[in-house]
Amino acid sequence: MGRRILIMGAGTSAGENLLRSLRGADRGIQVVGVHSDRFSLKHSSADRRYLLPPVTNAGFPRAARRVIDAERINLVVPTSDADVGAISDLREEIPTRLFLPDRDVIQLCHDKFDLITRLRAVGIPAPETQLVPDPTAVDSIFARFGGRAPLWCRPRTGTGARGGGAVRSAEQARRWIQVWEEMRGLPASSFTLSEYLPGREILCQSLWKDGALILINTFERLSYFGADNIPSGVTSLSSLAKTVVDPRVVDLCCAAVRAIAPSASGAFSIDAKEDGRGVPHITEINAGRFFMAMTAFDAVLKHNMAWTYVRLALGEPVDLRDEYDAVADYYMVRDLDTLPGIYHADEFFEGITRLDA
Repeated sequence: MGRRILIMGAGTSAGENLLRSLRGADRGIQVVGVHSDRFSLKHSSADRRYLLPPVTNAGFPRAARRVIDAERINLVVPTSDADVGAISDLREEIPTRLFLPDRDVIQLCHDKFDLITRLRAVGIPAPETQLVPDPTAVDSIFARFGGRAPLWCRPRTGTGARGGGAVRSAEQARRWIQVWEEMRGLPASSFTLSEYLPGREILCQSLWKDGALILINTFERLSYFGADNIPSGVTSLSSLAKTVVDPRVVDLCCAAVRAIAPSASGAFSIDAKEDGRGVPHITEINAGRFFMAMTAFDAVLKHNMAWTYVRLALGEPVDLRDEYDAVADYYMVRDLDTLPGIYHADEFFEGITRLDA
């Protein structure tokens, strides 16, 4: 079977990391890249590149079908939540394979409040979360948390930790929400307040087929891009991450996926955060895509997850089931204008002369 893959978001970190991982497994794979931003697209290393209308534009479906037909595409792979949502809504119109969760699962995961509510209702650990109907409700919400501070304030939708921050008082929460409403147009009613989880942040990538877990791996996010320039000090963009072995988190993430998608297929990338006692909680699930940078770890793991995704999507035999691909202490180092580097902990001082003060 031919392997002609269309990657959405070509030229972005998510698109290019995925593309490099696929080529690491099969140098002969043919990749067509699409994007609505000509500058990002020019930066892509795809074999062929097409500038398409934005996914929100009425002309996107027709343009996408033209590319798929012209390039004889076997599989479309979205790399962002916006792309996942758009291509999911068009799944009956796209004349090629997709490997996505059900539409209602994707919609649920795009709403963090609805997701957390669903998980807590079935006993899956997730942070207690309250909607902010308007700024006047913030005092009563703080009271419901019994004076605990800080609380985590964030919109119920969006990516990249946009609008998220720890707030230590009701007044601080109101001001935080007001800044985002006035400066970035996020309505106050889109925000939530939840318990603050101070522990480790563990990322879990997984592949599923018809309700069966195929492959799963785990990483710890250690630091963030541009944290000094962001009031919250937190984004979802890792500048430093490492592989970890944590079966507890795997069990939790699998339980969460099964709770919302009993017949799960496709990629599920899950964020978990530990509370003050070290107990992990699910904070969000990215249904239908990989984390932006974690495919870089395919180079040192036993199984290339991006390549496994493609083979599953194309109906090729994959001799894996309930496979936890775990290896400890490989670090990913990322910065602007450089490729991600993957190093084992034992390698960090090789070729480096250390001079103490």
